[in-house]
Amino acid sequence: QVQLVESGGGLVQAGGSLRLSCVASVRIFGINFMGWYRQAPGKQRELAALITSDGSTTYADSVKGRFTISRDNAKNTVYLQMNSLKPEDTAVYYCRFQTWAGRDYWGQGTQVTVSS
Repeated sequence: QVQLVESGGGLVQAGGSLRLSCVASVRIFGINFMGWYRQAPGKQRELAALITSDGSTTYADSVKGRFTISRDNAKNTVYLQMNSLKPEDTAVYYCRFQTWAGRDYWGQGTQVTVSS
């Protein structure tokens, strides 16, 4: 059974940085894209950043210029470098892998809390 395991969340002061990592428990072939989503209390889950197989990236407007997504295909790992964090970035962050066949894998989520 494939699992995505996230790490790197925690508590940080506003203006600080965190780096999230997400790795698959077994090798997944044919990954189309990897992404990071987040869900704040009382809000819907939203896309934060996404990276495709050819390295193209997409960011939510709210994180552009502060967050950077990257991937290591050999390690089946995706990263999210988060700088200049704001209290409004507080959320549970989930990673997602989708294959070309349309199969979806989600992580269990990691809490990011930014204090003011």
